Amino acid sequence: MAEDDVPTKAAAAEDVYTKDGTVDFRGNPAKRNATGTWKACPFILGNECCERLAYYGMSSNLVIYFKTQLNQTSAVAAKNNSNWGGTCYLTPLLGAFLADAYLGRYKTIASFSIIYVIGMTLLTMSASVPGLKPTCSGKDNCHANGGQTAATFIALYLIALGTGGIKPCVSSYGADQFDDDDEVEKKHKGSFFNWFYFSINVGAMIASSVLVWIQQNVGWGWGFGVPAVAMAIAVVSFFSGTQLYRNQKPGGSPLTRIIQVLVASVRKYKVKVPEDKSLLYETADAESSSIQGSRKLDHTNEFRFFDKAAVEVQSDHIKDSKDPWRLSTVTQVEELKSIIRLLPIWATGIIFAAVYNQMSNFFVLQGTLMDIRVGHSSFEIPAASLSIFDTLSVIFWVPIYDRVLVPVARKYTGHKNGLTTLQRMGIGLFISIFSMICAAVLELIRLRSVREHNYYEYEHMPMSVFWQVPQYFLIGAAEVFTFIGQLEFFYDQAPDAMRSLCSALSLSTVALGNYFNSILVTIVTHTTTRNKNPGWIPNNLNYGHLDYFFWLLAVLSVLNLGAYLLISKWYTYKKTVGTLR
Repeated sequence: MAEDDVPTKAAAAEDVYTKDGTVDFRGNPAKRNATGTWKACPFILGNECCERLAYYGMSSNLVIYFKTQLNQTSAVAAKNNSNWGGTCYLTPLLGAFLADAYLGRYKTIASFSIIYVIGMTLLTMSASVPGLKPTCSGKDNCHANGGQTAATFIALYLIALGTGGIKPCVSSYGADQFDDDDEVEKKHKGSFFNWFYFSINVGAMIASSVLVWIQQNVGWGWGFGVPAVAMAIAVVSFFSGTQLYRNQKPGGSPLTRIIQVLVASVRKYKVKVPEDKSLLYETADAESSSIQGSRKLDHTNEFRFFDKAAVEVQSDHIKDSKDPWRLSTVTQVEELKSIIRLLPIWATGIIFAAVYNQMSNFFVLQGTLMDIRVGHSSFEIPAASLSIFDTLSVIFWVPIYDRVLVPVARKYTGHKNGLTTLQRMGIGLFISIFSMICAAVLELIRLRSVREHNYYEYEHMPMSVFWQVPQYFLIGAAEVFTFIGQLEFFYDQAPDAMRSLCSALSLSTVALGNYFNSILVTIVTHTTTRNKNPGWIPNNLNYGHLDYFFWLLAVLSVLNLGAYLLISKWYTYKKTVGTLR
């Protein structure tokens, strides 16, 4: 598109674009200075803070709701919670596809937020409206019929759909506000991911303290109603910044481009790839690719079979145009290679996600059997509220990492971010092992006390729930390294027109971690309950061996860390045309 063909800008949500799909500020530096960077970020961070408050406001204590209000057993409640949580991190693949291919991130976030609010409203009604809410004869002596249970799960899965359009887009959309071609703005982008995760945990802290207490002591109607209001505030916050946002044009279906490369490669399986990479097909423009919103990618030597798709032969052309199912550009081929290179790193996040999942499952169930009083007072803290120490850990470590560790590490490594994202994620995987060890040791000591003093049928044994603090705090520290590292790594290493999709790919490790945890619980329950044994995870955990389950996760985490170290040594970083790295 020639410069004089660029359409006139009408609103912030419809930016002017260069031919590579990025925002065009040529001839209008005042517009550049008036949009994006930290000016736009408060609205995005405010949206994320309120949305996460809403999400954690219901999810932190959901396993208790399943058990006490829907009358489900510990194992069933844990599996249903894991399955729903997994779906919340799998639907982002749909939202990311729509954002990258058709809608753009702004419209995707806006439309899916409406679905989210509808789901939150229905969930509130299912816990407060007579006929929809479970029938209770006491505080925790409740029964839900099929229709009431269905209403709850319809609401929850509407929320899972709504979050699918928000999760993969918000972090990428915030990063879009910083220009990769501006060294000053690019430096701030790494800091954005730290403060983005900080805002998540501010919302989570309020949810795991105030909202969990409301659910346990005031009622589930109010406990779900307040998160619904928080989600409405999140939507208002997002729309309030509309005029300040920088937007990137969607680049068409990334899945179609990937399939085209695969088809073209297979069709040319007999074709020899030339040694001179300059002979491979690419558009003539110096840096811009044929894909909307994407810069050219340099050729890499891995997975040379797919280079066959970029070898030009006579049959690739139909009249005067090329057949995209027979001939792909080097950038298209490198998009596929980038995804393939990300997959092994992605896979190592699944075990970490299963460890993280324990906070909303077995950590909570473990805590409910302990002394939940604060000191010697009669004030009781819900077991799910202990997750506030995970949040406090994140809030503590994010500024320490951003303001202390990064500058110190930068002096020794020379890297602009102090540590590479791969190094950062590896440290988090290492820390997570000790969280599971702490949980296992605590449960071992707790069960020993149960057996010595016959506390089997006690509702709360005389052992303070605050002994759980170390395991929560360690998971929080691991999050700061691994989850934030993942956010930055998958954004940075994603092809320009696939950033939402790659963010969703990163989030899908949490989904698969939840599903993995659910499968693991099923296998362990089936295996350990033979011959009428109570098993590791009975309904009353005082008769079980939850410590064995934590030890199992610790061993899996050690093996996972070993695999990660091998994979990270093999990884080749993405390089765009015109960059030094």
